[in-house]
Amino acid sequence: MIYGEKNIENPIRWGMVGGGIGSQIGYIHRSAALRDFNFDLVAGAFDIDPERGKAFGKNLHVDPERCYPDYQTMFAEEAKREDGVQAVSIATPNFTHYTIAKAALEAGLHVYLEKPMCFTTEEALDLEETVKKTGKIMFVSYGYAGHQMIEQAREMIANGDLGKIRIVNMQFAHGGNNVAVEKGAASQAWRVDPKKAGPAFSMGDVGTHLVYLAEAMMPDMKIKRLMCSKQSFVEGRQLEDNAMTIMEYDNGAVGYIWSSGVNAGELFGERFRIVGEKASIAWDAEHPNFLSYEVQGEAPRVLARGTGYIYDGAKADDRIGAGHPEGLFESWSNLYTKFAKAIDKCEKGEEIDFWYPDVHAGVLGVKWVEKCVESGNNDSAWVSYEEA
Repeated sequence: MIYGEKNIENPIRWGMVGGGIGSQIGYIHRSAALRDFNFDLVAGAFDIDPERGKAFGKNLHVDPERCYPDYQTMFAEEAKREDGVQAVSIATPNFTHYTIAKAALEAGLHVYLEKPMCFTTEEALDLEETVKKTGKIMFVSYGYAGHQMIEQAREMIANGDLGKIRIVNMQFAHGGNNVAVEKGAASQAWRVDPKKAGPAFSMGDVGTHLVYLAEAMMPDMKIKRLMCSKQSFVEGRQLEDNAMTIMEYDNGAVGYIWSSGVNAGELFGERFRIVGEKASIAWDAEHPNFLSYEVQGEAPRVLARGTGYIYDGAKADDRIGAGHPEGLFESWSNLYTKFAKAIDKCEKGEEIDFWYPDVHAGVLGVKWVEKCVESGNNDSAWVSYEEA
């Protein structure tokens, strides 16, 4: 159980690129990183507007001298200081991810990067190679993977509680983009612009979360091939706002991922059901404390987080005991705690003995989007999916 005590000897000196005024996810990055005293926010290039960024940083109690006009200046100036940043989180639009992340790694910094990691598999593999060359840690921000019941699901599958997996049915389908909201919100406009968002909208924005959850829970299952049907329902929108992907796995299982922003009336809509030969489990991100467990021929049951009967790995992520509701902030905090522990082990030359959304997870997410787009642009043809 997590009690908020220190996990590492000294907090990691941490900076941010992006995440300033109007950012949808800047606040949750800071809340998650700072919650367990693993990080100390000491610098930032928070905004494309230098003065606005400096004012924002001052409101976060960051020294104005360390509120920089851009990431290049921040990396260069912090490198001159004995107390310069050791790690950086990048919370900027998609089209900047590759360039900033590569620069950060080459500046000797550990990186926590928003997803999707970049636009192309070629760029993703280059980042993976840069991580290997620099020896630094890269986390990709698949924020739902830190929920306690995801770890429970992972351990149940590994333990054989479900038997051989047959069907993976996942969706992240909300209605928040059911109309052209991008016309009135700058924070949404770049997400549907192919020059800034990349080759996909809904698949990159929400679908990749599901791809990583499947990878985290079933690491031994690999996609063999996939087919994708994608649509742009909102008039004038260049990128898809709805997609259905069918995948075949190397163990004979089949997977379905529905990625959508036009599921009218649905506020969030992230959930999955994994079907094995003996039993099934189901999880809904709006009710993250519970995992449905249904064994063929037995009464259905609901497992609750924080209880004595869940697996030890899931108990380790517990923060406030059974009965109290946990949510997204706890999930992100768990991931940032892993980020800190991974950095600490890396700098000590110790083996990292736990899973986390690493640079290769980012590679797989980029490749999945690329293959879905390839299929969708070719009358939903099946396309081969070799391991990146």
